[in-house]
Amino acid sequence: MQIYRFPLFKSWPAITERPTADFLDKIETVRKVMLKIREDGDKAVRKFTLQFDHVDVANFKVSEDEIQEAIDTLSPGLKSAIQLAAQNVDTFHMAQKLSRHVVETMPGVKCWQKSVPIDRVGLYIPGGSAPLFSTVLMLGIPAMIAGCNNVVLCSPPDRSGKIHPAILFAASVCHITEIYKIGGMQAVGAMAYGTETIPKVDKIFGPGNSWVTAAKQFVAMSDCAIDMPAGPSEVAVMADETANPEFIAADLLSQAEHGPDSQVILITTNEQLIKEVVKVMGKQLKALPRADIASKALDNSRAILVNDTEEMLGFINYYAPEHLIISTKDAGVLAERITNAGSVFIGNYTPESAGDYASGTNHILPTNGWAKSMSGIGLDSFSKKITFQEITKEGILNLGPVIEEMAQAEHLFAHKNAVTLRIKSIKK
Repeated sequence: MQIYRFPLFKSWPAITERPTADFLDKIETVRKVMLKIREDGDKAVRKFTLQFDHVDVANFKVSEDEIQEAIDTLSPGLKSAIQLAAQNVDTFHMAQKLSRHVVETMPGVKCWQKSVPIDRVGLYIPGGSAPLFSTVLMLGIPAMIAGCNNVVLCSPPDRSGKIHPAILFAASVCHITEIYKIGGMQAVGAMAYGTETIPKVDKIFGPGNSWVTAAKQFVAMSDCAIDMPAGPSEVAVMADETANPEFIAADLLSQAEHGPDSQVILITTNEQLIKEVVKVMGKQLKALPRADIASKALDNSRAILVNDTEEMLGFINYYAPEHLIISTKDAGVLAERITNAGSVFIGNYTPESAGDYASGTNHILPTNGWAKSMSGIGLDSFSKKITFQEITKEGILNLGPVIEEMAQAEHLFAHKNAVTLRIKSIKK
């Protein structure tokens, strides 16, 4: 972990630089794969699954028997944990439903907005070294609440051609039955274009490696909407002398173990805390099964000593982390002043892993600084908004002259005429 003491503002761009993958070197390969899938459908998907995942899948679709086998295989403890997490995720996202509100902008002119679910959505669930069954809940539950009619889930098979049973159980909790044993960029292509087996979707959700991200960005140019640009996972911790070094070390390592390109940042006003966290982190690291991955991630990570709380806040809002943990004596007050972050975890007893799994908030969040302009996944991600307006005779008489004046000023006389004819018909 790199340590910075009282860095000047001009050095912040370098300090906050992410270890993001360069997608440019992947675009040509992605383009060829996408075109082949669009042309050859299942045949191409099968070929690339063998080439990239080293497994020959005869039938992509997961059968009802396979889903039931997964349900029977899973331990009661894990089932119970997934069900409780699902309940919390459901509760949080249900609260995001909004009722229709009709506004009369002037006499005779009514306007309103309506949320309409995206009909066909595709969920990509990573299943490599860390099968992210929790992501099924984060995507499947809001899709279900929003009312999406067709939900397709793709996840890479293991060498025996099976999807992790916890992923299948989580899918069953979300009432998802269209599940396919496809991973990587070939899964993105299959959902974006459709094949003989896999239905085409209107929007693709879910995290993935750099190849999946590159594929999502490619199809988003003209073929299929995606949830957001994705990058390596990241966490920042704001801390003072009241923070617990062991907690902080564990929080930093919890993100570092995601991948070698993850980034973790500790920013504090207390130099002794940095020394203690680094020491404790070394001890905790040795006990982790994914220690090699976490160690590589720490090479991209920083501990930063600043002068005061204001500088901490300024740095965090400049960095715009995916996850932010605030471990200070006035954590709740500081949280209100955060303007750029994907998700905020307040106080010493709120680990980031709570949001990853079971507190209820969504763990699919903007990375790589996108928190400055984007939100994480929520109920709205699975809907589109349609506006409506209804104008009475009184309304067009009131509003019509305004429209005529503006249309004429823009030299769009057909626009003006559409109003003029209506006004004349009323005044006859």
